[in-house]
This record gives sequence, structure tokens and C-alpha cells, in this order.
Amino acid sequence: MEELNAVITCVGGYVPDYVLTNEEISELVDTTDEWIMTRIGIKERRILKGEGLGTSFMGTKAVEEIFRKSDVKPEEIDLVICATTTPDYSFPSTAALIAHNLGMKNAFAFDMEAACSGFLYGLETANAFIKAGRYKKIILVSGDKLSSVTNYTDRTTCPIFADGAGAVLIEPTTEKVGVMDSQLYTDASGFKHLHVWGGGSANPLTHEDLDNHRYTIYQEGKVVFKVAVTNMADSSELVMNRNGLSKEDINWIVPHQANIRIIDAVANRMGVDREKVMINIQRLGNTSAGTIPLCLWEWEDKLKKGDNLILTTFGGGFTWGATYLKWGYDKKEN
Repeated sequence: MEELNAVITCVGGYVPDYVLTNEEISELVDTTDEWIMTRIGIKERRILKGEGLGTSFMGTKAVEEIFRKSDVKPEEIDLVICATTTPDYSFPSTAALIAHNLGMKNAFAFDMEAACSGFLYGLETANAFIKAGRYKKIILVSGDKLSSVTNYTDRTTCPIFADGAGAVLIEPTTEKVGVMDSQLYTDASGFKHLHVWGGGSANPLTHEDLDNHRYTIYQEGKVVFKVAVTNMADSSELVMNRNGLSKEDINWIVPHQANIRIIDAVANRMGVDREKVMINIQRLGNTSAGTIPLCLWEWEDKLKKGDNLILTTFGGGFTWGATYLKWGYDKKEN
């Protein structure tokens, strides 16, 4: 029996219509467009507006695009995985809501949380399900509504975060394409440097926590910057070396869009030219688990079957790692 491998066969994405500019941010906190562009590299970010709209709304939109673009029907989907840090509710899962919204009635569905590393964790999980041979069509949705946990009085964090979701269809193949290798890590000692303190079972939300913004993202930027650059570059180099890949063999680096200086530092550490690096942070900001699939969505036209991609990420937890992905298809003409 030939060995099965998990390959992405279609990509969908969604970002909200509302554009939050640096000029608007500077009206909320003491900052400027120049400061944000120099330190973070974000010009604008998308924010989900509308009462009762959460991550499932964006995820549903992203998956709808997959069904429009592919020949796959909702009832053919075996499994729905949603990687998110901002679920609509404690339960039911956001994956279950997306499956219900789109009639994926034969799929089982669950959420997973790995902060900004959610897409790579989800991709590795889907890869294992595919290799097991029981599941043939998996939807991985990855995204966040970070505006729901952003403190818009904190000048160090509020310019960074945004909303959006990407989705991929994952199927089995016997070709040498798809998820070729991954190296993923977790280190919870980083908790104190990057977290949301309140709202979980350890610290149920109180009026005091609300008043002190303990339900929003806390980040020590200098610490996170240093650790992110080191770990994203090291894990990427490990995966490349293990698979005999040189920088010349790489068609695209797809980094988590956290900060333009982190992206540039990782590319420099790896010796990869900037034109080989997918960057959309200036327009979309940091959508956490959504950044990597949204890059694949935006660059789909430029991707060719057999292209070598290194996906790399770093997130709260700490979570980080890299995946060697060999692209599985040429985009069909509409």
C-alpha cells in the first residue's frame, strides 16, 4: 500500500470590511503612523464589526469560498478543525458552529488552541488524520477576532492586532507533495510574557479584572521579539537541514505576521531574499492563527505545484515551529 500524505487542495480566506487605520489608532492612544510603521510595520488592520459576530462568522466565510472554488460538497467533509484563541463561546466549539452553518453534517468537529501557531498545529493534526487512512476530506479553519481581546488604551499592543480567518481543504495523496515535515514546540514558561489573564477557569472574569483590562492581551514586546526571531529561525533551519534543503531550494518563506522587524530578522537569519517572503502585515495586521493561511490565500495565484514552502510561526504559550510544505496544485483559471 502506498504511503498517504496530506496535501492542501484549496484555500479560502476572509477579512472584515472595516479598515482601522493608524490615524484612528493615534486618536485612541499616544502614537503616530510613523512610530507604528517603524516599530511594527502595520499601516492598517481589519476589524469585525456587528453585534453577535465572532470567529465562526469569519471562518464560515472562508470555508464558503472553498466550496465555491472546488468541486467538494459540504456533506463530503469528514472532519472540521478550527484553530483559534478567540472562540465564539466556551462551548459549543467554533468548529461545530462552522460545520452547522455550512451543512457539513457528516463531519465531526473540534477546536484547538495554540495562539498564533494554531495553523501549523492544526496542519500537523490533519496530516496525522490523513496518514491514518480513515479521513479523506478535512477542513482546517484558522483565525481570530483579536479585537475582542485587545486593550485600545494600551499603545504597545493595540496597533498590532486585527481580525481575519483562512481555511484550507486537506486531502490524501500518494504524490510527494503536501506536508513533508514539521517541528513544533511548546514552552509554558513564556506565559508571563504573553497572555490573557482573566476569563478562564483559573481566573473567572470579575468586575475588577474588567476595570484593569485583564481580559485583554498582555505582551512584553522586547522579550517576545528576541525569542520569536531565534525560535522561528532555528526551527526553520532544522526542518530545512533535515530535508536537505538549501536556501536556493526554497520558493517561499511564509512567516507568522507578528511584526515586520521579526519577519525581516528571521529572513536575514535564514539568508533568504525578501522577495521570497510572504508579507501582508502592513495591510492586515496580526490576525494570530489567521496570518499564515491568509498569506497562502493571497499568494495562491503565484504558487506552483512542487514549490517548496517553509511555514514558520511563534505565539503565546509559548508555541512555535516550522513546517516544510510542498505545494500541491496549480490554481485553476476561473
